[in-house]
Amino acid sequence: MATQSMAAETERGITVRCCAKLNLSLAVLDRRPDGFHEIESLMVPVSLADTLFVRATAEPGIRLGVQFGGQLAGAGRILARDVPTDDRNLVVRAATALAAEAGIDRGLSIHLVKHIPSGAGLGGGSSDAAAVLRAAAAAWEIDWPVERLAAIGARIGSDVPWFFAGGPAIARGRGEVIVSAPPLPPLFAVIACPATGLSTAAVYAACTPDASRRGDAERLAAILARGGFAEALPRLFNALEPPARRLCPDIDRLLADLRRAGAVHSRLTGSGSACFALTRTASEARGIAARLAAVRGGSDPVSSDPVSSEHIGSGGRNAWPGVFAVRVGGGPPGMM
Repeated sequence: MATQSMAAETERGITVRCCAKLNLSLAVLDRRPDGFHEIESLMVPVSLADTLFVRATAEPGIRLGVQFGGQLAGAGRILARDVPTDDRNLVVRAATALAAEAGIDRGLSIHLVKHIPSGAGLGGGSSDAAAVLRAAAAAWEIDWPVERLAAIGARIGSDVPWFFAGGPAIARGRGEVIVSAPPLPPLFAVIACPATGLSTAAVYAACTPDASRRGDAERLAAILARGGFAEALPRLFNALEPPARRLCPDIDRLLADLRRAGAVHSRLTGSGSACFALTRTASEARGIAARLAAVRGGSDPVSSDPVSSEHIGSGGRNAWPGVFAVRVGGGPPGMM
């Protein structure tokens, strides 16, 4: 599964799939003089994804429309939050920055279908920004290397350059220094979101840097690549989990419910508030998701992907408004 599927051109424009991510290891090493934090994180793409539809226009200006799909349009609609359509959105900022740097005087019409919850640590906004840089470059016929697009992305958001990696990769610096990781064997995951989101800035402000964690991400990547699943699970780590748990008490309850549902070594992803657990098989992920979806009177889970049933949606009475069973992995960008 590509982190950013290469833009697929149609008569109506360009369609791009924008995958979410999980942080399997996230160390905060130091506070930097520029106000950012020095991090080291092993990140992997997952099959939960937004979709962007992009079309160049003769009229100048960036126009963005947002629609909620999947669980965000149904039982999980409480998670359909904080997606502005002006220049507060990373998509608009990324397209505007590309147009300015390339000297483009044409416009762009963008339609974004959100499936990835915001404020969850799943990288939805950053993934969308990376996707629009690819799609806008194609729509405006800008023949620039990926590295140049990623450099623009780094000015928009620290996570954006990672979404050009095309698969598992380690992010260093403030997130803009990307090192490819070895391919992973087939893995799956359960992702669950509480109703409350978290501010990335607030979580980082409350964290305690620890330089002794340097190298953890590379070691974890090597263990997973050689198939050491059981050995890898206790090494999953997120330095932002303790402050996130203090800021959002629901995370403690969600992690406990994941354990009761059969998950092992569940962790927060990114700055939260979403949590996840890795599994070896899709059936194991679906089973955990179904049990979690039944917590506190939730109705039976429904599939948001009727072909593969990889994404499991919770019922309207579920304690956790977003429960997803997903594929983990990635590869080089390809046509949709």
